[in-house]
Amino acid sequence: MVLMSPLLVVALSLTLNKQQGNAEPFQSASLTPAAQSPAWVPTLAQASIPRIIRQGERVVLNGKELSMPWSQRQQEVGIADAGLIASMGVELLDTNTAKQQPVRWFSDHRTTPLNLMPWFNQHYRYLDITELATQFGWQVQVRGDTLQIATPSAQITAVRQGPQDWGDRVVIDLNQPTPWQVSEQAGETVIAIDAQIDPSVVRTFAAKAGKQIQSLKLEARGNQTLLRLTYPGSLRPRIWSLNNPNRLLIDVRPDSLVERNILWTDGIRWQQQWVNLGASQFPVVMLELDPRQSGLSLKPILSNPAGNGGTAPLLTAAKQSQVIAAINAGFFNRNNQLPLGAIRRDHQWLSGPILNRGAIGWNEAGDLKIGHLKLQETLTTSTGQRLTMQATNSGYVGAGVARYTPEWGQKYTTILDAETLITVERNRITKHQPVEKAGQLLSIPREGYLLVVRADQAALSNLAVGTTLQVEAATLPDEFSRYAQILGAGPVLIRDRQVVLNPQSEQFSTSFTQEGAPRSVIATTAEGKIAFVTVHHRINGSGPTLSEVAQIMRQLGAVQALNLDGGSSTTLYLGGQILNRLPSTAARIHNGIGVFLQPNP
Repeated sequence: MVLMSPLLVVALSLTLNKQQGNAEPFQSASLTPAAQSPAWVPTLAQASIPRIIRQGERVVLNGKELSMPWSQRQQEVGIADAGLIASMGVELLDTNTAKQQPVRWFSDHRTTPLNLMPWFNQHYRYLDITELATQFGWQVQVRGDTLQIATPSAQITAVRQGPQDWGDRVVIDLNQPTPWQVSEQAGETVIAIDAQIDPSVVRTFAAKAGKQIQSLKLEARGNQTLLRLTYPGSLRPRIWSLNNPNRLLIDVRPDSLVERNILWTDGIRWQQQWVNLGASQFPVVMLELDPRQSGLSLKPILSNPAGNGGTAPLLTAAKQSQVIAAINAGFFNRNNQLPLGAIRRDHQWLSGPILNRGAIGWNEAGDLKIGHLKLQETLTTSTGQRLTMQATNSGYVGAGVARYTPEWGQKYTTILDAETLITVERNRITKHQPVEKAGQLLSIPREGYLLVVRADQAALSNLAVGTTLQVEAATLPDEFSRYAQILGAGPVLIRDRQVVLNPQSEQFSTSFTQEGAPRSVIATTAEGKIAFVTVHHRINGSGPTLSEVAQIMRQLGAVQALNLDGGSSTTLYLGGQILNRLPSTAARIHNGIGVFLQPNP
């Protein structure tokens, strides 16, 4: 089996496309030299700017159908790096160049480095699999919208288990490299290895409970072998490969986070590290973003683009928004799924700030600000009365008058019983409508807004049908008016490199302040970059308190830092994968901050 050169790959693909319709093999046992290729093979100059000629999300690997994005350029086939990790077991290694991605897959990066070339299309980063296919004998074909990959048959020769000082290790000995897939739930992992196992190995393997492993089972299933592990639900096993001899290693340990420093693309760096705070060690996963990088921009994203109500996992929200990266962001009411804090996108208030809580604002020039924020809206009537809005486009309600604009959505659903809805069209009140019960749906005028009066008869007397109104709005402080994008959460953690945590001033409860939980944070650095940061449970303990996460951010060198919604909402997304936790453990969120990437031509 011989892997074709890039230009011959193109030639054969085009030839078979003409002769056989949809079958385009990417390997062949015999090919003529490039000089004998048809005249329509692209020249080197033409091939220097590859274009995407086919893509899909259906991959058949050794007969198993998997869902993962793939992309074919004129000279290469690439698989999204999230797919290579999940379906093949490829491990990404540290790099300071965005032009290649070193990986480990039954290899020693010190002696035989594997460097895959990345490219972007839509909201995924693809890695060219040519070098993997060459070195390990993969057969690769494109058939219509399906990418087919066949790897050489493999055999498990032994399974070993042993305790370590830090936990437990399981070693799978293989006669040659082979893919594996991992299915994880809290406290349980099933590893499906594309290798046969002799029934005698299964019979003679004496699984035993270890320091962390509670149970271990082997199962032969055709050309696959399943390994099922159970362990305490707070842990995640680390699964990786070695060569000489070929082995698969499964480590179950409290400190399983692997430190990483990957320049994923220009303007996005993926980092993982342990941070020591007193006697505690906290795992930190973060993305460092350059807001001044050409083609890169940040905006708030919603789980429901059609309106302000609704929730979804960040993984879903990120994919439907077609962002390259994202972090969960502001608070929301879990009962009615409405936002509780500032969301400003492209100068429009989708949700107004509340309670003078912390917010971050930014613009296209890369200017950033974290601080406390208020939006003060005032209505002036044709009779000279002035009414201050209790809230604007918000799920946070109280006595007074609130305003809901088309940015809230096409409809408004009453939040409390006994609300009076006032329709304003072209700055004139056209209708009053008392509504007795919460949950009633009413339209928001396209050229106007709704006023919602709650427990304020005095305000109603000044808002008669026919009254004309003028709206005045101001952000406090005024500096926030400069920023097209704003996202609110809180409390503020760091200002000018100093901890300024004061949750009570932002009306957070004592229990929220003192509890230990996973945390999401957005911060700025001395270089003017933005950091998306997640911090999870300390080794053998709870997540950080607000005070601890403020100290962690200070250690990381944050100039400014804002706490975001945390706990089970804490989620960090990059290129189709969740970086910091099992997707099955991530709660549904209302909004996030998304990173859009328009690659340079």
